[in-house]
Amino acid sequence: MTQLAIVQTSPVFLDKIKTIELAVSKVEEAAQNGADLVVFTETFIPGYPTWIWRLRPGGDWNLSEQLHERLLNNAVNMESDDLAPLYEVANQHQLTIVCGIEERDNELSRSTLYNSVIVIGPDGTLLNKHRKLMPTNPERMVWGFGDGSGLKVVDTPAGRVGSLTCWENYMPLARYSLYSQGVELYIAPTYDSGDDWISSLRHIAREGCCWVVGSGNLMKGSDIPDDFPEKENLYPDADEWVNPGDSVVIAPGGEIVAGPLRQQDGILYCDIDPEKAGIAKRAMDVAGHYSRPDIFQLHVNTATQSSVVFEK
Repeated sequence: MTQLAIVQTSPVFLDKIKTIELAVSKVEEAAQNGADLVVFTETFIPGYPTWIWRLRPGGDWNLSEQLHERLLNNAVNMESDDLAPLYEVANQHQLTIVCGIEERDNELSRSTLYNSVIVIGPDGTLLNKHRKLMPTNPERMVWGFGDGSGLKVVDTPAGRVGSLTCWENYMPLARYSLYSQGVELYIAPTYDSGDDWISSLRHIAREGCCWVVGSGNLMKGSDIPDDFPEKENLYPDADEWVNPGDSVVIAPGGEIVAGPLRQQDGILYCDIDPEKAGIAKRAMDVAGHYSRPDIFQLHVNTATQSSVVFEK
């Protein structure tokens, strides 16, 4: 049995250092309550660029540049020691962490951002990093495209963990790639919310016969810092729920077993049995006995993609 903890709280918006400190404190709280797996939402560090849904795409040039500069300067460099506190707290409490981050590329131009999800093992090492394959609509003004190198399911003491972010969960072939790797705990960090989104997660639980963990963004107008440019125009109402959260746990087959946690700051706990994912496939295993490889085959390119190759 695995005790899952979904952290639903607002980050210290656009402040990488303080948000990492907050994440560590939430992991410690979850560990004290017996958690084996702690999950944070999409781009929790340092927060989702929510303003892109309120500005004209491609317009408001000066304001967009101000906000992007702030996001860029608070994004995570995976080759630095930015995340060392998270690695240390995972090792200290011997638990697994799944966390969404703004990642700043440090290999090519050093200026491209990615919407990434990392998995940290209980020994404090990085087990996987997945970059969102297809940013949605105005997100393409912020993030680059990910590739298949992180499209993995990894073994952890909490179960076999895989993750897709927000609307890339609507990509059936991406889902199938996780099903085919025997995912037991399907993690879906998201900026989406509401009954329609939850119904999609329930479908995934039925389709993939796996546990589905929806980890939602939580933010009120009051969570936007006072020095946020044009806050009075973009977020005039301090009591507005910019995003209500809606974190949820769904069992193989589609039954909601915890949540949704709506318009509420907190940690959603749930005891889950990863082995039930295997049992649920007795009648239908879409990547196994219910597939038809003589008719359909999925080819996944897992190579790291690069716009430049330096040869010696």
